[in-house]
Amino acid sequence: MAERTHLTPRQKYGEELRRRRLAAGLTQQELAEMVVCSHTLISHIEAGRRLPQPDDARRLDQALGTDGWFERWLLDLERRYISYFAEVAELEKSAAEIRLFASMLVPGLLQTEDYARAVYRAYKTNFTLEEVDQLVVNRLDRARILSNPTSPVVWALLDEAVIRRPVGGGPAMAKQLLHVADTAESGRIRLHVLPFCSGAHALMEGVLTLMKFEDSTPVAYTESIVTGNLMDDPALVAEARAAYDLALSDALSHHESLALIREFAEGHAHER
Repeated sequence: MAERTHLTPRQKYGEELRRRRLAAGLTQQELAEMVVCSHTLISHIEAGRRLPQPDDARRLDQALGTDGWFERWLLDLERRYISYFAEVAELEKSAAEIRLFASMLVPGLLQTEDYARAVYRAYKTNFTLEEVDQLVVNRLDRARILSNPTSPVVWALLDEAVIRRPVGGGPAMAKQLLHVADTAESGRIRLHVLPFCSGAHALMEGVLTLMKFEDSTPVAYTESIVTGNLMDDPALVAEARAAYDLALSDALSHHESLALIREFAEGHAHER
């Protein structure tokens, strides 16, 4: 097999894991059993889509007899995102379909610069402008996956609370909502709003991202204030998708959602 060129650090990590695994005469399933993880995690790591957690890297070294090599390299890899979200940001790049649910904030993939800046400033009591600038750059860079007009397929399901709260002030919020509406109207995303009048719904308790891939199993990601949980267990992912479908059935249609968001954008534009 010809050597791959221009590999990212994560892909190099995965290639090295694959090489060491094959040299040890192990299948992905056999290595997964030794590491006490799913074989899909091993597959994702070898493909450069995910990095192991430190404990998993330590067990990889133990299973392959690599004297701490995978654990040390993991620590050396630069991460642009908070640790629990880094894998999700990488998976977004190779996803064939992404389904987003947001209860309070516009999803990161759809945020404008002013909106993202206001979010990051609100998160921190003591911040530097340089720190916030870098966080905003990282967040906007994620949206580059939307520059492809057809892939990934993206669904955005927003609670009405997302479009009511004027993050960054009225004009900034109006600009943010118009960006979401324009992106949806162009056909790049499928947009639905869950109105307050729908009452209780299946996703009230959290934030959810679902991702499908052409060559690997789907994943689900949930997040709270200082932690996130990336799941690839088929039963859990199926349960999360069922909850998403239930909530989606209570949402406004795509066209009704567009009209509501533009209505709120107009209202925010006149706020200070």
